[in-house]
Amino acid sequence: MSALDRSTPPASGPIRNFDFPPVERRALSNGLDLRIARLPRLPVASVSLFIRSGEGALASSHAGLAVLTADALDAGTRQRSGAELAEAFERIGARFGTSGGWEGTTLDLYCLADRLPEALALLAETAREPSFPADEVARVKEQQLAELRQRLMDPASLASDVARSRYYAESVPYGRPLDGTVGSVASLTPGDLTDHVAATYRPEGGGLIVVGDVDAREIQALAEEHLGSWMGGPRTGQAFEAAPEAAERRVLVVDRPGSVQSEIRVGHVGAARSTPDYFALSIANMILGGTFTSRLNLNLRERHGFTYGIRSRFSYRSRPGPFEISTAVGTDVTAAAVAEIVSELDGLARDGATEDEVAAARDFAAGIFGLQLETTSQIASRLDQLVIFGLPDGYFHQYRDRMRSVTTAEVAEAARRHLRPGEAQVVVVGDAERIAGPLDELGLGALEVRGGQRPEAGGAS
Repeated sequence: MSALDRSTPPASGPIRNFDFPPVERRALSNGLDLRIARLPRLPVASVSLFIRSGEGALASSHAGLAVLTADALDAGTRQRSGAELAEAFERIGARFGTSGGWEGTTLDLYCLADRLPEALALLAETAREPSFPADEVARVKEQQLAELRQRLMDPASLASDVARSRYYAESVPYGRPLDGTVGSVASLTPGDLTDHVAATYRPEGGGLIVVGDVDAREIQALAEEHLGSWMGGPRTGQAFEAAPEAAERRVLVVDRPGSVQSEIRVGHVGAARSTPDYFALSIANMILGGTFTSRLNLNLRERHGFTYGIRSRFSYRSRPGPFEISTAVGTDVTAAAVAEIVSELDGLARDGATEDEVAAARDFAAGIFGLQLETTSQIASRLDQLVIFGLPDGYFHQYRDRMRSVTTAEVAEAARRHLRPGEAQVVVVGDAERIAGPLDELGLGALEVRGGQRPEAGGAS
């Protein structure tokens, strides 16, 4: 028997067929966008109610309000206490959750299909009739505040929070943590939550997604019964442009004396979800730092042994979200790691990618697409994007074909347009006494050293 040759990776196998399920689109009488995908293979259903009530529309004085409101929705309604609401969901075997984000608030539900009439009634009650009892709001608020305070002591969280504030101008919501700040959240009251719901929890601009073993006509009738009398649009929030804080590259060291490793963030204002370059830019990011075989990982992890892992990411939102490279390295190799990161970023922006890199990334993206849509909840989360970002109805039916059609030239152009090494902000949380000098010697830009605690902090993006 011949020895197995491990020097050459095996060739990719054929991409399996995957058809995104048919989606029927209907509109309720109140304008709520209804999307239904029938998947009869299992007797279950996933429901997602999106309400356009997000953190991006809030002033800094109320930062964290959308997240706190979403987390407190299950504290009770005008008909039931929080315990009674939980028991009602449990009695029918339904799993229920809520989340607040930059674009809006989402209520998620998963249950057996034959329990959907009862479950949808409970979901509608929770969205339309929250009561926000003072003791429950205080409990949820303290949990949020505890998480914010904990982030001040976590180097990775601190690096991310400080970096976002360096990417965006002071007035841009994306420059602050999603969960708000200690100061803004501490000032919120049950009345603020009630007012927020009254002003923004409205059907216009929102959507109801139902995926599973369901009948479209029955779902529309149920939705009309429980949500049809819900009227109006959310109050217009603050408008903003995702403007950068600075147009030149700068370096900031956040001092943590005695730290044995450094948290590194390199990034700038990225791209909106609506960018025509989305597919080409997704491939470019995979090549840079979005997969295990990316340039950054092969360089810093495999070649130099600086880190266990490094990644790059575009956070796509309705307005340009952040582009960021993140990793942690030993204190003694901090400057060398930053130099390699900037070099790789500059190389891809300047020279583009090779044909082989683009082909491998295209195959990977197309190959994992079906694996990311194995459950009704995963499919529902994709359909949410159609509503949130106004994507075309057939977007995900064409997704793999569009990803596989990306050319090397398109990747190069997207990288040149959206990767801007000369504007990248470098933030390092570590022992300033040991790392500031070597970082300054790189000549990347003006260097600033700051004390290790920010007055306020918050949650992830």
